[in-house]
Amino acid sequence: MRFEDQRQLLVSELRSDGITDEAVLKAFGSVAREHYVLPEYQIYAYRNKPLPILDKQTISQPLMIALMLQHLELMADDIVLEIGTGSGYEAALLASITKEVCTIERIESLSLSAQRVLREDGFRNIYFRIGDGTSGWQKAYPPYKEFSRIIVSAGADMIPEKLTAQLAEGGIMVIPVGPGTTQSLLKITRQNGELLYSEHGACAFVPLIRTDT
Repeated sequence: MRFEDQRQLLVSELRSDGITDEAVLKAFGSVAREHYVLPEYQIYAYRNKPLPILDKQTISQPLMIALMLQHLELMADDIVLEIGTGSGYEAALLASITKEVCTIERIESLSLSAQRVLREDGFRNIYFRIGDGTSGWQKAYPPYKEFSRIIVSAGADMIPEKLTAQLAEGGIMVIPVGPGTTQSLLKITRQNGELLYSEHGACAFVPLIRTDT
């Protein structure tokens, strides 16, 4: 079966699993996941499961990515901060929906590989930083100080204060939080200067690692 047909089957599966955000579904229907996995796993690209990528990391399960994006309530004019570039697949989905994406990856080889694939796929509204994601977007271009949406694709022991400090008024952050290998998916909204929290089920992500001192 062609990748294009598999992609549409994945969209149907996501819809059946409760994804109702049409912008998110449209992005999943347009972004070629096979470009963001290792060549030997391309035949599995549209199975609803995580897959290995470079540097012993993984590309997340499509349903989990879709849930996180749906909770972000993405708008076309959003400027998004992504923590954990990984293969670049989630950045591609975000960039298909929003105005700009600023993405941070601590592993240089992963970031460089993602940059190459994203350029080849025609994305020009994604900006990259290699470094500690818990510190947020700093010493990088564009020189944004805050973001309307923030998504963290690794499990944090606690919510990084430097990230919530960069969440704009009216903004939404989605982040897995909890000790060990299992976390709770948190949605954080800034309203009238206050942070409001809600939980949205269990999840399992690789740990969010602080690298800067």
